[in-house]
Amino acid sequence: MSAFVNDDARGQEEEVFARFDRSVTARLWQFMHGHRAMLAVVVVLVLLYTVVQVLIPVAIRHAVDSALGRSVHAFDTVLAAFALLVAVNAVLTFFQEWLAARLAQRVIFDLRRAMFAHLQRVSLAILDQTHVGRLMARLQGDVNALQEFMETSVTALGELFLLAGLVILLLAMDFQLGLLTLGVVPALLVLRHAWLPWAKRVFARSREASSSVNAALAENINGIRTVQENRREAVNLRRYEQRARENLEAQTGSSLVSQVMMPAVDVLTGLAMAVVVVVGGRAVLAGQQDVGVMLAFIFCVQRCFDPIRTLAMQYTVMQRAMASGQRIIEVLEVPVTLEDRPDAAAWTDAPPSVAFEHVTFGYRPGQPVLHDLNLRIAPYQTVALVGPTGSGKTSIAALVHRFYDAWQGTVAVGGRDVRELALDSLGRHVGMVLQEPFLFSGSVADNVAYGLAGATREQVIDACKAVHAHGFIAALPQGYDTQLGQRGRNLSVGQRQLLSFARALLASPKILILDEATANIDSFTEQEIGRALNVLRQGRTTIIIAHRLATIRDADLIVVLDGGRIVEQGNHRQLLARDGMYAALHRSSSASFDDLVPGARSVP
Repeated sequence: MSAFVNDDARGQEEEVFARFDRSVTARLWQFMHGHRAMLAVVVVLVLLYTVVQVLIPVAIRHAVDSALGRSVHAFDTVLAAFALLVAVNAVLTFFQEWLAARLAQRVIFDLRRAMFAHLQRVSLAILDQTHVGRLMARLQGDVNALQEFMETSVTALGELFLLAGLVILLLAMDFQLGLLTLGVVPALLVLRHAWLPWAKRVFARSREASSSVNAALAENINGIRTVQENRREAVNLRRYEQRARENLEAQTGSSLVSQVMMPAVDVLTGLAMAVVVVVGGRAVLAGQQDVGVMLAFIFCVQRCFDPIRTLAMQYTVMQRAMASGQRIIEVLEVPVTLEDRPDAAAWTDAPPSVAFEHVTFGYRPGQPVLHDLNLRIAPYQTVALVGPTGSGKTSIAALVHRFYDAWQGTVAVGGRDVRELALDSLGRHVGMVLQEPFLFSGSVADNVAYGLAGATREQVIDACKAVHAHGFIAALPQGYDTQLGQRGRNLSVGQRQLLSFARALLASPKILILDEATANIDSFTEQEIGRALNVLRQGRTTIIIAHRLATIRDADLIVVLDGGRIVEQGNHRQLLARDGMYAALHRSSSASFDDLVPGARSVP
């Protein structure tokens, strides 16, 4: 877990290569259990492919000997057998590679689904400390590296069987010549041992450079408005060009390292061929060996070094896959700290009250945000939480929804501890509208219906009409079927907020939390939002978090927080008469609590 949580701290220093790890393999092997039948078929095809590959040089030997009149087999028979072997080889090659790819894709599908499902349940306390880019790298890059390894492993297994078969065939045809031919293999192993440390360093630098240039590109694209506002295009281009050049040099070096083994293998292959030609040729001229055996030897030697080359490259793929597998397992083993108790119950018809009793809570050990907080919200009451940044407003909302668990004390809704309620039931009855409404890819109707499975088009339209969003939706090119851009960027902030209100209304929660829902809109749009808020608040308990007083003056109760403690509470008139922090903000209508309270603490 610690390796996952501290992912960002490790930065680019992640290990690119890792040795074979049985624990990683055993953990990943669990995803193969449902596909063992297909795996068995693939292995059988690989074995058959190996047998055919070994029989082809045997057929070549008999074909040559038959043509020279030195074989008991007829030439036409041998030729027909050779043609059959070639055809069977083509069929086996296709099916083993096709089924191997399907097998790898199915296993990777199960792995992706397991990672996604697990991350959906992981506590926000862990996700808050994890860089989103790192998570995406694990869900994409590491899984892709594992898929590459799985797809090529079947080929590597076949090449390993083939290498063993060809070695046996060489020794069987001519033991002494076979030993001489295979004498170059130790030299290849020594060369490989010397190449590997160099390859590790170069590949690590290549990955770091690629990550650096991608990060620079993403940062500048995300901040393009600020870039153009400050006319930083030329400066940013020079900085990006430097990183891109470093990446170019690193990738060029990586290509060099990747290719340097190929000529070495080719040279050793040539040496082995020379041994066959010289030693075998003399044996043929001396009448000690058949021409067919010599030609079969040449074919075997040429084919024998292909598996060696493939296995050499597969070793590098395996190392990367082990490193990726370790990181994937770290994700799968992140503990789910918020789970339903065995006796968790569904929300009853109890009135939607909210109560905090001696609650202490924070995001980091030893740094509490809320201190022994006591707060009671009556059913169907509208309560506003105000205070400087870091005073605990959003933390209170998060605890009501049980995104986190309190360190000490009890958070209760409907008279029951939230830890005694099923998370699904709690989620259905506690709705939230955030400062930055998140809209998903899809149509307007799909986004409004997101919180209520099976919602009809009529229900969607009624919800939008209720929050005064129907007018602008009807004016869109395809109305409710209009496809939204990334995060709804083809809509204004106010329009996106109205859609989030309609989504909340359609879900019909018993408790509604509005977290800075009007912070990013102008005064004109705020009037429309205000009308929508009045609709949303009817018949439910509402908690409003806001800096702007215009939306909370008519709240039944206003709670003023500072440093994780309640310093004032009452309605608008009572707090003005008290002449405290709330009154100070009211007198300076253009200011916020962050302006009036120095040293406001920020919450992660």
